[in-house]
Amino acid sequence: MKEKIRLVITGGSGFIGSQLVRMALDKNYAVMNIDKLSYCSNCIKFNHQNLIFKKLDLFDSRSLNKILKKFNPDAIIHCAAESHVDNSIKNPNIFIDSNITSTVNILNFLRKTKKEIKYIHISTDEVFGSLKKNNKKFNLSSKYDPQSPYAASKAGSDFFVRSFGNTYNIKYSITNCSNNYGPYQYPEKLIPLTIIKCIQKKNIPVYGNGKNIREWIYVKDHCEAIMKILKKKHPNQTYLIGNKNEKKKKEIEYEI
Repeated sequence: MKEKIRLVITGGSGFIGSQLVRMALDKNYAVMNIDKLSYCSNCIKFNHQNLIFKKLDLFDSRSLNKILKKFNPDAIIHCAAESHVDNSIKNPNIFIDSNITSTVNILNFLRKTKKEIKYIHISTDEVFGSLKKNNKKFNLSSKYDPQSPYAASKAGSDFFVRSFGNTYNIKYSITNCSNNYGPYQYPEKLIPLTIIKCIQKKNIPVYGNGKNIREWIYVKDHCEAIMKILKKKHPNQTYLIGNKNEKKKKEIEYEI
């Protein structure tokens, strides 16, 4: 009988991570969810015989190494990250710890283990900065130009992944995705916040003039792309994930 794929998902109690946990269990994978359970973690609990949950801050490298060594994964999808831009402006050091140091801790485990483990690093399109209205879309040749401490921390972690891949022959994939939306998203984000304000019959906050354009992707579509990447045999690739669904912030708030 073929053994189950053993998959670690960091941040598996988060918005994107919890979707991946659900998909992996549907595929009959053996899944370990490692999550420190921060303020924006989902309250969803998966009762499944193929799922192991470990509450852990990835900054704790000693405990992380112990857990990963015992589980013996075939692949790691690294979703865990601080992601709110406003919070990064208030306290950038937290983003360095959570988004850079924690990533390096996983990479150090990968470089020391004798087993070849596939690593998928979930990043963001914000590492590329901003586009003017008539500029070409971001592509694999676009230069990094992070505009916030959050974006800089994700850009830094991307570079560490590539450098460890080159130096220690770690098999990796990096995904840079546009704005996600969907069920169970924490209400600090634009779409759930707008919905809640409408239900409460309160004023909807408008950032700037509301004319900033972002590309939006349904979280399940994003996660389906990640699961396809997990099956690919060609390592050390970067994937830009989006769906050309561009909207001004004012348009989204008006439509809701």
